[in-house]
Amino acid sequence: MGLEKLKPELAESTVPLRTQIRWLIRRDMDSVLSIERSSFEFPWTEEEFLSCLRQRNCIGTVAEVDHEIVGFMIYELHQSMLRILNFAVSPDARRKGVGGQMVQRLIDKLSQQRRREIVLEVRETNLSAQLFFKDCGFQALKVLRNHYDDTMEDAYYMRYSLSNISRKFIGHTNRLSGLDAA
Repeated sequence: MGLEKLKPELAESTVPLRTQIRWLIRRDMDSVLSIERSSFEFPWTEEEFLSCLRQRNCIGTVAEVDHEIVGFMIYELHQSMLRILNFAVSPDARRKGVGGQMVQRLIDKLSQQRRREIVLEVRETNLSAQLFFKDCGFQALKVLRNHYDDTMEDAYYMRYSLSNISRKFIGHTNRLSGLDAA
């Protein structure tokens, strides 16, 4: 789900938009669905969003610029971690700092909520999302074979950990370890 096949324009630039990040509410759904469809090859349906958001541990946020929704994030709360399920920025707002601000807001919640890490899965072919999350401090830890039902594509399991911010995993290498974001 989510983060599966973001289009290549995901990377951030140095021209940040001034965003307001707030809770997702029901009337935001049309904008969220529009961003979802413009971002993913295999988009979530409205029913999938609503089913997820009805769960007690699932949270939705949106990013607004001038009262227009330009991004969203769906994540789960777990005892010691947060798990990003779906995340996208509208094509017109990409590379303008929106995604980075949303991820930073989530990172800021870690110490406040006594959670230590954020995890997510991203399609192996989605290099732009992999590089974006790497730039945000996430590390690819393992490959999940045949992870997606729709294509049987592999996924990278990525993690941001408060305890590993400044140190690398010694002796741990993977296909992403040698990549630098452009």
